Amino acid sequence: METVEVRWSPRARRWRLEVPWGQAPRLTVPQGTSRAGVERLLAEKRPWIEDQRARQVPRLRLDPAAVSESQARSTARQLVSTVASEEAARIGVEYRRIRIGGQRTLWGSCSSRGTLSFNWRLVLAPSEVLDYVVVHELCHLRVPNHSRHFWALVERHRPHWRRQRDWLRDHGPELLAFRPRA
Repeated sequence: METVEVRWSPRARRWRLEVPWGQAPRLTVPQGTSRAGVERLLAEKRPWIEDQRARQVPRLRLDPAAVSESQARSTARQLVSTVASEEAARIGVEYRRIRIGGQRTLWGSCSSRGTLSFNWRLVLAPSEVLDYVVVHELCHLRVPNHSRHFWALVERHRPHWRRQRDWLRDHGPELLAFRPRA
């Protein structure tokens, strides 16, 4: 049985159990939770943890020795900048700058000041996935939420966006966990 990392948090209102790709499962519980309560919860959730881990089968065949993070970041900046400059005009928006980062949970974000941030690992995904994420964030410059109006705008500019979103749901955790060799 795999060891579970347990965190007692003063900010947690309820428990949260995660099984991150390639890392120990994490259980966050409210600070007053007893050890016995944690043990009961873990005993109850053990089959779920095992099921989550069993689903984490590497499918992308990424070779950590074949990828340079600095080169991937540079390529990401070039590709994202190209797509963003082309699509911003079509969508009718302007952005201030593009930032490439190594976010642990996000593919992209859009600040209220017009900064678009993207995860460098997008260059390891199919090009249409990177394209979709850029268009998604550009659409947030017009509609800053995930309302029906927002998704209609995305649909207008990327009619098959669901395929790319589904690819990220299926392969994203593996991609986010990817670490190239130094």
